[in-house]
Amino acid sequence: MPTPHHPPLAVRRALSKLGGDLRDARKRRGLTAEIVAERAFTTRPTLQKIEAGDDGVGVGIYAAVLNALGLLDHLGQVADPSTDHVGQQLAADALPTRVRRRSSPKPNPGPNPET
Repeated sequence: MPTPHHPPLAVRRALSKLGGDLRDARKRRGLTAEIVAERAFTTRPTLQKIEAGDDGVGVGIYAAVLNALGLLDHLGQVADPSTDHVGQQLAADALPTRVRRRSSPKPNPGPNPET
């Protein structure tokens, strides 16, 4: 039996904000929950869970709702290297302080003609 998962407060807050933002986006578009659920190939109760920020709903369903609202492109930018400032700094810190010139490779003498 899997152990229960209790995400950290920061995760719960982020999902709650995302759910609220998705609800607001749906309303700004004048779409009912039923229509968005249908377009996302899910049920209205699941959409309600998403809009409430439920952490038990799979990320694929969140992505389907984003797609139904025309917002899926933004999901692909979440961990984009160009916006990952921490990752860029870590990569820069890992650069060597000094680069040595490689010695030239020794020529391959080829097969010995005397054998």
